[in-house]
Amino acid sequence: QVQLVESGGGLVQAGGSLRLSCAASGRTLGSRAMGWFRQAPGKEREFVATISWSGGSTDYADSVKGRFTISRDNAKNTVYLQMNSLKPEDTATYYCAAAFGILNVRTRPEYLGQGIQVTVSS
Repeated sequence: QVQLVESGGGLVQAGGSLRLSCAASGRTLGSRAMGWFRQAPGKEREFVATISWSGGSTDYADSVKGRFTISRDNAKNTVYLQMNSLKPEDTATYYCAAAFGILNVRTRPEYLGQGIQVTVSS
């Protein structure tokens, strides 16, 4: 079993930045891709970004392209989400995910973290 623990959330003003981290522990991640989802109150969970095990492939939701950057440090079993130019509509609980293959992260995540709140004030 892999445990994913998110950190770095909080309250920020519109236009500001936050960096989320997700540390994996327990069973080794192996060559799993990782990613991020978010869920706002009253809305369905939506895909945000994903990154391959090597870091050579990434994919983003259109709503965050050009503002968010996903990266990973395999030596630390950690994935990051740098969020810039934040908007009030980015307010949500953000979840870390892992699966074999970036497509599976997006469609059938094998592991999900507990989530962390990000609130962007206008």
